[in-house]
Amino acid sequence: MHAQLQGTVFSGEGVGRKFIGFEWAKQQIKEKLGFDPYQGTLNILLSRTEAQHLKTILSKVKKIEITPERGFYRGWCVKVHLMNQIEAAIIIPQKPNYPSNILEIVAPIPLRQALSLEDGDIVEVTVRLDC
Repeated sequence: MHAQLQGTVFSGEGVGRKFIGFEWAKQQIKEKLGFDPYQGTLNILLSRTEAQHLKTILSKVKKIEITPERGFYRGWCVKVHLMNQIEAAIIIPQKPNYPSNILEIVAPIPLRQALSLEDGDIVEVTVRLDC
């Protein structure tokens, strides 16, 4: 059983790249998600409807915790497939006021290059609900 989300690729501010660059984050992603992360995330903007759908999905799936070092916020990860091709994960920072309509996708490869994505492209994210 799975759920689909669609959103629009956009350029972020480099925060995902900084987060993945921390050794504690990189190590936990490798141990808990099973892949060595590419240093950066793919940013996806969700519509209001899709953001609400994400909220429902997150209430039904197993979330994997990324435990931060002191001074940082915890993050949750959910395993996904991007465009039915690439295994990846959504990172959901547990930072106050973090926008609920933004997905940050981490993967073992540079997703923009691998899927020839540019800002404005529509992507599909598949979340397995049975794991």
